[in-house]
Amino acid sequence: MGLARLALAALAVGAVVTLLVIGGRALLGLLDAPPEREPAAATGTATEPTGGPTGGPAGGPTGGPTGGPAGEPTGGEATAQAPTVGIECLAETCPLVTVRVPGGDVLQHREMSRGEEVRYFEPELDVVLTDAGTVRVTVNGEPRAQGADGAREAFTVRGPG
Repeated sequence: MGLARLALAALAVGAVVTLLVIGGRALLGLLDAPPEREPAAATGTATEPTGGPTGGPAGGPTGGPTGGPAGEPTGGEATAQAPTVGIECLAETCPLVTVRVPGGDVLQHREMSRGEEVRYFEPELDVVLTDAGTVRVTVNGEPRAQGADGAREAFTVRGPG
């Protein structure tokens, strides 16, 4: 019986060492991987500050040959279609900016930093600006009137057509 116990203990130690090696390799793989984009950007509806309707990789956040979520441009439309709404932060920090699909997903609910810009291509969006004077808003490619400093604004925008 002593030999059987010894074999069983060796097998258990081998299994633990194997699991530790697999877990360590997975952890190192995550640490070496490039950082993921913000959740809003991962949905394919927002762009990074330097992105735009014609920027970004094909099939990436701004649309490309592979297309994206409903309402987002695909292929040749990407260069012709202006975003339904674009929001650029002008202040050092822009208080809470919320963008959502009416009756659906919340696309953004956070503060923004100076120079940060987001663009959304959904057919209809609800926008709430905690301080309308700190952001520049474009609707279907046209600038929207600047809000007053400290004023809260809520509005709905619809895409062209």
